Amino acid sequence: MEIKDGSVIYPVPDDALLSEKERKWRIQLPSTYKAFIKKNNGAIPIKDSFNYNNHSYVIDRFLCILKVTGQSDDEFYDIGVVRTQLEERIVSDEDLVGVELLPIAVLFAGDFVCLDYRQDRAEPSVCVWDHEESADLEPVTYLVSENFEEFLKTLTE
Repeated sequence: MEIKDGSVIYPVPDDALLSEKERKWRIQLPSTYKAFIKKNNGAIPIKDSFNYNNHSYVIDRFLCILKVTGQSDDEFYDIGVVRTQLEERIVSDEDLVGVELLPIAVLFAGDFVCLDYRQDRAEPSVCVWDHEESADLEPVTYLVSENFEEFLKTLTE
């Protein structure tokens, strides 16, 4: 994947940080996503558009995984920070421990691309979370692809 120069957010996560986040979120990140984020943490893709159901979406940037310290403006793009901001709008069961929808990219106009663990905890699909239609404990999503690798193949300029 080609990314815009200077758009990666450093430091990129290492295996230890990824394992820590997986334990915290109670999920297993797909190996293709781990390889991607270890190279392209928070990057802005050159091929930034995809179509679904006669609608075109544009990725502003992929989210990153950081050790949040409160000392960097880039932490605004950290997945954990974004999850906290979206809170109950990205979960359908308030008693669930762990993650159902994991935001991985911010889209133009406030929607997010998410890894969707609701149907398959081992192999998440990729969906768009609609911020205008979603309410507390009622996330509205649209399936985009069966997995992260397939999602990357849908991106165009």
